[in-house]
Parts: sequence; C-alpha cells; structure tokens
Amino acid sequence: MPAVDVILPTLDEEGALPWILERMPGGARPIVVDNGSTDRSAEVAREHGATVVAEPRRGFGAACWAGLQAAEADVVAFMDADASLDPGDLHLVVDPVAAGEADLVVGARVAARGSWPPHARLANRVLAGQVRRRTGLALADLGPLRAARREELLALGIEDRRSGWPLEMVLRAQRAGWRVEGVPVPYHPREGRSKVTGTVRGTATAIGDMSRILRRI
Repeated sequence: MPAVDVILPTLDEEGALPWILERMPGGARPIVVDNGSTDRSAEVAREHGATVVAEPRRGFGAACWAGLQAAEADVVAFMDADASLDPGDLHLVVDPVAAGEADLVVGARVAARGSWPPHARLANRVLAGQVRRRTGLALADLGPLRAARREELLALGIEDRRSGWPLEMVLRAQRAGWRVEGVPVPYHPREGRSKVTGTVRGTATAIGDMSRILRRI
C-alpha cells in the first residue's frame, strides 16, 4: 500500500487500540488523536508505536482536524479507533486516491450482525438519501473510513468540529468538483459502547449536527 497517514480519533479506546495498531499495514503511519480520554488510550497508543496527538476540545471534527494538521503524508485516511473497521481494509479507500482515480473515497459499511444499531442504520440511510437528492452523489453510506489527499483536504476549509465533520467533507468536496466515490468495506461489532450511535440520544445529536450542515452548505 502507498504511504499514508491514518488518523484515528480516540476517546477511551484502550481496549481496541492494540488490535488496530497491530494490524496496520506496511506504509501506514497511525496518528492517534486523544480527544480527552480518561483511560490509558494515549499510553497504549505510544506503546504500540503510534504518533499521539492531544486534542482536549471534545468533538469528532476537532479530533479529525487535529490529526489532519499533524499528518505529513500526501494521502491521509480516517478511521474509527473502536475495532469496527479493520486496518487491513485501508487499501480499499487509499489505493484509488493514490492512483489518481478518485479524490475522495468513502467506505460504505457492510455490517456484520450486531455491529450497527437499527436506529443508527436508519438515520444514516435517510441522510445518504438527502445527500443524493441535493448533490447527485450516489453514496450508500457516509462512513468513517475514508481517504483523500492531505493538502486538498486542508484547502477545503471544513469548519465543523463535531459530528458534522464527515458530511461537511463530502459536501465541500462535491462543490469543489472532486471525484467522490464509495466502496464497500466490512464493518464489525465495535469494542465497547459507541459514544454516538450507541445511544438514541447520541444519534439524535449527530443528526442535528448534520442537518445544520445540510442547511448551511
């Protein structure tokens, strides 16, 4: 796989990080962004050779932005740090970008049994449908596994620092004329409980953030 910096927004994921970091393919440099963990996430990441960045301001977008600023490779990837995604599948989103076949590749989650709560799956389906109607992008999912070129991402000017970050990236990329593609990726039961989709309230908060992004952009 080409050289890539892999940004891992992290909040209390010490149980999942060893499995993830041990499975990083050659050429991939993991950047663990500690978003205010109260467990040993940062220490575990360092013990497994990851670059660790501290971002005390809570929010998925804040962690992604901090990781993007710390990245150095031409191509960067984002993935959750909860073991729901296998680093062995990074090539599915990285290779098309590195080869110049796409500008942004988003993984569409093919969920194993028990890996994706029904309320979160329904919310994602509705959101993907809204994006399709407004932009023409036929994305089945706005999943967390994705890849793009670092300099171009920085230039997009993504402003959201909460749950709207993934959606704003897609919308700004489409407006900028990027070639945005979706590819299927395996999705597994996560380690521990999700801070967002693990609860109806967390999902509702994420929907609210993304709805604001849809209205604004």
